[in-house]
This record gives sequence, structure tokens and C-alpha cells, in this order.
Amino acid sequence: MSSKNVKCADNQQARKADVPDEYLAGFVDGEGCFYVGFSQRQDLPLKWQIITEFHLSQNPSGKNILQAFQKRLGCGYIKPNHLKNKRDKTWVLIVKNRNDLRSKLIPFFRKHYLHSQKHKDFLVFAEVIELINKGMHLGERRI
Repeated sequence: MSSKNVKCADNQQARKADVPDEYLAGFVDGEGCFYVGFSQRQDLPLKWQIITEFHLSQNPSGKNILQAFQKRLGCGYIKPNHLKNKRDKTWVLIVKNRNDLRSKLIPFFRKHYLHSQKHKDFLVFAEVIELINKGMHLGERRI
């Protein structure tokens, strides 16, 4: 094999790693989840915790997309989706650090528009993150 062929293979590897942002946004349109939930916590003053997370799931053959998106955002972690269910082979990228959600994930989707119902889900999610950032979840007029 000549060195020219090796360089060509290296270039193909590099191209695979550089997934366009628009492709990633479109992928989230179909496979992503902007999650807002509430969990009762007796150790908190108001007894409730607001949980905000972004999830993107994919079967093993698409794990590289999760890795590309994690690399692009510079945050989050990838894990098996359901460890207890041995039949479920899917993987999930999770971003739950609020600073990462606010400073990395939300700006990404403000720049790269979602075209499905997921856009409305994103807008609600972004508003909740902003209200939490302003401390609005702590006062009498809570979220």
C-alpha cells in the first residue's frame, strides 16, 4: 500500500469525524429529547427539584453520531441507554449540567433551527433553563 492511499484513508476518517452541524440538528429533530421533570426532594427547602436534561439516543451502529455531537458541544456523556434491560442495545448522549445546557446546547439550537415539533419543545426547555438561571424557581412565584 502506498503512502498516498494511507493519506486518502486518513482524510476519509477525518471527514467522518466532522459531521455538519445542520446534520446533527436534523438528527436531534428525529431522535432527541429536551426533558424537564420534577422530583420530590425532602432535603430541599421547597421539597421539589427541577430536572433538566438533553438526551439523544441511537442504536450501536449510530454511536459515532453521539460521539460527534458530544465532541461538537464539548460536554455530556455517553452511556448504554438501559443497563438493566439486556435486550436494549441503544446508547444515549446525556447533557444535564445546567451551565453546559445554557452556554453550549441552547446556543447550538438557537443557531441551528429544529424543523419539527421538537422546536417548540426546545423553546420551552430553553425558557425553563433561563428561568432557573434567574432563580425564578426559588421564589413564591415559581416555574
